[in-house]
Amino acid sequence: MEQPVIIPVAAPPPRTPTLPVGFVPTPSAAYRLHRKTVAQAGQPGLPHLKATPPPPGARVLMWKQDPSVPDIGTRKAFLPGVLMEGPSDARIASGQPGIAPVAPNAFGDFVVPPDTDQFDAVHTFAVVRQTLTMFQRVLAAHDGGPAPWAWNSASDTAPLQVFPHGLPNVMNAYYSRTERALKFGDFVPAGATADAASRVYTCRSFDIVAHETAHAVLDGLKPRWILASAPPQTGGLHESFGDLAAIFLALAQMDQVEAIVAQTRADLHDKTFLADMAEQFGLALGRPNGLRNADNDLALSQTGTEVHAISQVFTGAVYDILADIFAFERRPGLKDDAAVLHRVGGYLCGLTLRALVAAPDRNATYADVANAMLRLAQADGRPADYLGFIRHRFTLREVVVSAAGEAFAAALAPAVVDAPDAMQDRRACCGTMNHPEYRDAADALEQERQALARWCHGYAARGGREPASSEELAAADYGVGQDAS
Repeated sequence: MEQPVIIPVAAPPPRTPTLPVGFVPTPSAAYRLHRKTVAQAGQPGLPHLKATPPPPGARVLMWKQDPSVPDIGTRKAFLPGVLMEGPSDARIASGQPGIAPVAPNAFGDFVVPPDTDQFDAVHTFAVVRQTLTMFQRVLAAHDGGPAPWAWNSASDTAPLQVFPHGLPNVMNAYYSRTERALKFGDFVPAGATADAASRVYTCRSFDIVAHETAHAVLDGLKPRWILASAPPQTGGLHESFGDLAAIFLALAQMDQVEAIVAQTRADLHDKTFLADMAEQFGLALGRPNGLRNADNDLALSQTGTEVHAISQVFTGAVYDILADIFAFERRPGLKDDAAVLHRVGGYLCGLTLRALVAAPDRNATYADVANAMLRLAQADGRPADYLGFIRHRFTLREVVVSAAGEAFAAALAPAVVDAPDAMQDRRACCGTMNHPEYRDAADALEQERQALARWCHGYAARGGREPASSEELAAADYGVGQDAS
C-alpha cells in the first residue's frame, strides 16, 4: 500500500498591523538625542520682536461670481487698509437699514456665513472696494488722483453709501450721484415659489456690483458722460465700462484667472464665465449667457441708438483685443498661462481707463477712445502687434476706418458716427442709466423758465397785450438762445 505524499504548507505570513488614520511616527531615539545635544550646545536666542506692526487690513468671505456658479463658489480675500464696523472705510460705507452692522471678529476679519444679510453686506462692500482699488492703482501709476466720487471736493469727502438690499422687489440696481449711493434690488423670478431660497439678490453678483461701482468711478472722472443728453456712443462707453470693470476685476484675482484658463483650455473664445455677465440674473430671465456676453460680433451699424446694444460693441472689441494679446503673449513652455493672462488683463485694464480719461469731457465717441488706446500703447513701448490688434478689432466693429499699411501714428477716422440730433435709447440699460436724475430734467425746466421769461419780456414791450394774429404770434420773439434782458 502506497504511503500518502505529505506536502508541507508554508505558514501564513504575519499580519501587518493597521496604522490608525492620521498616524505620525515619533522621532527615533537617536534623533531625539541628537536634537537634545544640539540644543544644549547652542546659545539661547533673543526673543522675536516685531519691528513694525502688521499691515492694516482684513480678510473677507465673498462670492467669486454669484450663487449660480457653484464650480468656483466663495473665496477668502484680503482687503488692505483700515476697515471699520459696517464694513466701511474712508471711501465706502455700508448704509443698509435693517442689516446689523458687521463687526470684525477676534482676528479683525469680516468672515460670515453665506446666504445671510451680513454676508451680503460684506460681499458687496468687498467688490466695491476691489473695483475702486483696481482703478485707483491705474491712476496712481500714471500720476493721477485717487479716483474721487462726483461730489468730492476740498470741503466734501463724503463716502459712497452702499445698500445691498436697497431696492426690495426691484429687478435692477443703480448708482445715484444725488443720493451718493449704490442700491441693489432683489426679486423672485417669474414662475418661482415666493420663498427666500428662490429670491435673487443682485448684490450677490460679482459682475453687477463691479458694473455699478464702475458707473460711480467714471462719473467722478467724466461727470458729463452719464447724462442722457450726451450722444449715444458716450452713453455706450458708460455702460461698457461697467461690464469691462467686471471682466478686469475677475482677471485681477489669480484664483479666478486659473479657473478661466482651466475652463477654456487657454482659449478665451471658448465659453467662460469671464465673458458672461451676471449669470444668475440672466438665468432668472431664461438666458443661458447671463445678461450680456462680451464675446460677441456686434458692429456699430447694427445697433442704432440703443445704448445697451451699443455698449456691447465696445465691450466686444476690448474682449477680442484681450484674447488677441493673450494668444500673442502665451509661451506655455516658459510662462504659466494664468500668470500671463493676469498680466495682460492688468495692462489692458489700465490702457482702457487711461484712454477713457484722455477722451473729450463732452460727447466722447468710440473713435476718440480707440485712438487714445493706440497713442498710449505706442507711448508705452508695446509691440506693434498690440497696435495691430487694437486697430483690427475696432475696424471690424465699424468704430474706425483703417487702411492697410496706414501708419500707426495717424489718428483713425470714425467709421459710424452718431447723427447730430441722435438721442440715447436707454430702455434696456441698467438702473443707473435709467435713473431720472441723469435725464437733464433740471436743464430742461430751466430752459422752459427762460423761454417764459423772454415771452413775458416781449409781452410787456408790446404794451401788455396778446398778439393779435397768427402772423404776429409767429413774429414774436421766443428765441430760446437769446438773452431775456
